[in-house]
Amino acid sequence: MSDATSQQEPALSGPMLWVAAIFLSLGNFLAVLNMTIANVAVPTIAGNLGVSGSQGTWVITSYSVAEAILVPLTGWLTNRFGAVKLFVWACALFGVCSLLCGLSGSFNILVLARVAQGMAGGPIMPMSQTLLLRIFPKKQAAAATGLWAVTSLVAPVVGPILGGIMCDDYSWNWVFLINVPLAIITTGACWMLLKRYKDAPKSEPIDVMGLVLLTVWVSSNEIRILTITAVLGFFAFLIWELTHKNPIVDLKVFRHRGFAIGNLTLVLTFGGFFALNVLTPLWLQGYMGYTATWAGYAMAWSGVSSIIVAPMVAVMLEKGVDPRKVIFFGVVCIAATTFYRSIATTDMTYWDIGLPLLGQGLGLTVFYVPITLLILGSVEESELASAAGQMNFLRTLAGAIGTSLINTGWEDGIKYQRADLVAISDPAGMVISGLHQALGSLDAAREGFSYLLESQACMLATNALMFTVGIIIAIGAVSICLAPKPTRQVDTSHVH
Repeated sequence: MSDATSQQEPALSGPMLWVAAIFLSLGNFLAVLNMTIANVAVPTIAGNLGVSGSQGTWVITSYSVAEAILVPLTGWLTNRFGAVKLFVWACALFGVCSLLCGLSGSFNILVLARVAQGMAGGPIMPMSQTLLLRIFPKKQAAAATGLWAVTSLVAPVVGPILGGIMCDDYSWNWVFLINVPLAIITTGACWMLLKRYKDAPKSEPIDVMGLVLLTVWVSSNEIRILTITAVLGFFAFLIWELTHKNPIVDLKVFRHRGFAIGNLTLVLTFGGFFALNVLTPLWLQGYMGYTATWAGYAMAWSGVSSIIVAPMVAVMLEKGVDPRKVIFFGVVCIAATTFYRSIATTDMTYWDIGLPLLGQGLGLTVFYVPITLLILGSVEESELASAAGQMNFLRTLAGAIGTSLINTGWEDGIKYQRADLVAISDPAGMVISGLHQALGSLDAAREGFSYLLESQACMLATNALMFTVGIIIAIGAVSICLAPKPTRQVDTSHVH
């Protein structure tokens, strides 16, 4: 007996079915929006709360890591509390945590609130699609999934623009407070519409030790001693999960070459792409004179092509095109545009910056859909849920790690490049002398010269990182050649 027919209230039909789909998609929109809305706000948040730019990126990484930890638990939480209750409570808690983020008076409180927000947001994306497929008849599932997918494509475009406008015209707090009314509407509407579908919870044991080891491995990366803890936690996690009877993460799926290679490509490509999405607004606002709003406008181009290209990619794959070829093309496109960005200059125009971002977004769209199908098409049917969870976990974790590494590399690179420039610039003092004459003040001349050195050092460091990330992404393109062609079609209801 289905969940719907086991309840007193009849299943949704007609217009009300599509109303439910809209609100489920709104929940998905909310979760995806918060992956990008804070990117352009980092400089503003760091400045207002009195922390460095490096610390400011914790607003992004704390959310990503917390979300990554919750992804493997979604299946267990669904069984324990029921799909409808889990989704509704996740939306409600997301709204509460967003309110706490917006009301934070210190950076430490904001980071803690972002961790809680990430944990609340973890189940929203997969559960929104799961519930959508549960309430719709099979003949309408494709259309409903299409509506859901639109929110996944539009949110990354809207996020940077909305975040920039909130920072420039209001305050950074509204980057998070704007979630609250959306969360309230989604929570109330989804409960009223979907409570008829709620299923009975099941009491299942959880692999507590596996969860503890997973958390230690993922989150222990602050200082050297914790790095050692993280490494030890990782190996302990591997040993425990491979030997436990009911592991929280079934690592045995990595025995499939397609799954392992596909995830390697996913981690290298998505980690690099996400890191660049964090670096770009920091560079634009810190050294190119962009406001948060205009940085958002520039960043939005990486999502515009997704809306246009995604349907074309789906048609190609339906016609039987080898997904490895599509993946290779997409990753090469991302790598090529990243290499192009490594020769940037400080006098670039808006379109000099926006068009390569458009190309990177196109590559990501071409890459992401087939890599998902290849990864899930490489495992057995009974392993699909576990494989999907681990794929999403690795994708989210790759973004968090990429953000941390590129931010540290950027700050260190600027210091290194500036030291080199100081050693070779203006040994005879001619530039200082010229600035002195132009500005009429020696202090102003020295300050102007220092700014020139800093901006050029930033540009050189940014270009060096672009080239390095380009190499990493190119390795991802090559690695997909080692994967076998998937032997079966995948039920996309497992794709979150």
